[in-house]
Amino acid sequence: MVAAENGALPGGKVGGMGDVIRDVPSALVPLGHDLTVLTPGYQHFSRYQDAVQTAIIEVPFRGGIESVTLWALPPDPRHPGVNYRVLEHPLLAPCGPGKIYCDDPPGQPFAMDSSKFALFCAAVAQALVQDKLPCPDVLHLHDWHTAMVALLIHFDPALASLQSVHRVYTIHNLALQGIRPVAGDDSALTSWFPYLGWDHELIGDPRYPDCFNPMRAGINLCHKVHTVSPTYAAEIQTDSQGEGLSGDLRRAAAESRLEGILNGCEYPGDSAATDFETLLAAARRELYKWQAAGTAVTADRTLAQIAHYLESGRRPSLLVTSVGRLTDQKVSLLKTPMADGLSCMEHLLQRLGEDGLLIMLGSGDHQYERFFAELAGTATNFIFLCGFSESFAESLYVTGDLFLMPSSFEPCGISQMLAMRGAQPCLVHAVGGLADTVQDGVNGFSFGGADAPEQAARFLQRFSEVLTLRTQHPEHWRDVCERAAAARFQWADIARAYDDRLYRSGLANKR
Repeated sequence: MVAAENGALPGGKVGGMGDVIRDVPSALVPLGHDLTVLTPGYQHFSRYQDAVQTAIIEVPFRGGIESVTLWALPPDPRHPGVNYRVLEHPLLAPCGPGKIYCDDPPGQPFAMDSSKFALFCAAVAQALVQDKLPCPDVLHLHDWHTAMVALLIHFDPALASLQSVHRVYTIHNLALQGIRPVAGDDSALTSWFPYLGWDHELIGDPRYPDCFNPMRAGINLCHKVHTVSPTYAAEIQTDSQGEGLSGDLRRAAAESRLEGILNGCEYPGDSAATDFETLLAAARRELYKWQAAGTAVTADRTLAQIAHYLESGRRPSLLVTSVGRLTDQKVSLLKTPMADGLSCMEHLLQRLGEDGLLIMLGSGDHQYERFFAELAGTATNFIFLCGFSESFAESLYVTGDLFLMPSSFEPCGISQMLAMRGAQPCLVHAVGGLADTVQDGVNGFSFGGADAPEQAARFLQRFSEVLTLRTQHPEHWRDVCERAAAARFQWADIARAYDDRLYRSGLANKR
C-alpha cells in the first residue's frame, strides 16, 4: 500500500485516509497477505527510535538524479504482521519536518504538494524496479498523491517490468485531484519527468486542456478502481458529482473495474460515557493547551462559557455534538441563508433552545472558523472549540445525545461510525457513506434535498422532528440509540471484500 498518510504512525494522519491505512492492513494479514505500507517520511518518521536505513535509491527527477533513502520502521505490536517503510529526501518536506500537506498560495494550488508527491512516486517505482523493495503481486495506490506511480509504470519504458503488477487505486475524495500544468511551471509534469511520453487522453484534465490530472491518471491506468462506499461509487458516475471525471468513472464501471466498498471502524470494547462536568473540564484543558501553543482562536469567550456551565451545575436537556474539519464539504450547509436572511445554523440553535447545548470541535477554512466563533460569541447554547483533539473527540462521541453530520457530499465518513459506536444516533445528509451507514428512523436520522436551500430546510425540519421524537416517544428514541450502538462496520468484513473484489479477482482475470 502506497499512501500520503498512515495513522499507525504518531503524527501520520490528517484525515480519514490515515484511519484506513492504519486499520485495513492488519485486517488483511489474517487472509494471507504479506503487507507493506509505504509513505513519505517527511523528514520526521525516519527519526523514530530503532528506524533503520535499508537502501539508497537513485531517482531520475527534474533532469537530474536524486538520492532518496528507504527506511524500515520498527514493527507495531498493535498491528502485527504489517511492515512499515518510509522514503526520505529533503524535497519530501518542503513545508517543514513532519508536515504532510502544504498550504499553497492562491493561484498555485497543489504546487508544493504535487512536486513532493511526484518525487515520492518516482522513488516508489524505482525502489521496485531496482529491487530495493520486493516486487509485489498487488500495488495498492491511495488518492491522487500516489497516482503518478501508475503513470510512470504505464509510460516509462525503463519500468516496463512492473507493468504485470496488479494495480489498485482507491479514491478517498474525488474532489481533491492534484491538478497541475503539463508544462511552463516548476511544478509541472514536464518539469518533473522531462524524458516521459504520455497519452493526454488518459491523464489530461478534461476541463483544463493544458493541465495534467493525477486523479484521472489513477482511474485510467489501474486495473481496479475503488471508492470508500457503494453509494459514493454510484454518485460520482453522474455529471453533477463526478468532478469532471464522470466519463472515466462510467467507463471503469462498464469495464467492471469500479468497486464501492464501505470503510470500516474499530470496536475496541465499551467506552464509558463521560459525565457533563468532566466533559467540560476536558474541553477547558484542551483550550489551555491550545492557548499555550498559540493556536487557540477566541478561547477567552469559550472558557467563559465553560465556566458558566460548570458554576451553574446545569446539564443541558439535549447535548448535540459535531466533530470534523471546517470545509465547504463538511459545513457549508450550516452557513446557507434561509428565507429570513438568518443562516441555517442560527435557525438550528433557535430550535435547540436554551435548554439544549451544541458543542462543535473542529478547525479548517478561516471563513468557517470566523463564522462559528462569531455565533458562539452571541449564542449561549453553542460552544465552539476551534482546534482538534482526538481524545476530546472521543469524549464527544460517547457523551453526546445527537451527532450532526450535514456534509454536502461524503465519500464514506468515519465520525458517524464513531458516534454510533458510542450509542449516539446521528442526523446526516443521506449521501455517500452516510447513506450506507445511517438508516433513517432505524439507527439514526437523515435528510435529502435537490439543492442547498432545500437541503437546509429539510435538515432543520428533520432536526425538529428528532427533538419531538426524543421528548414525546422516549421508548422509540432508546430503540434508535440501541440500534446505533449495535451497528457494526467491521474491518474484517471489509478486508474480505478487498481480498475478493480488488485483489484476487483482478489477479485471476489477468492470468
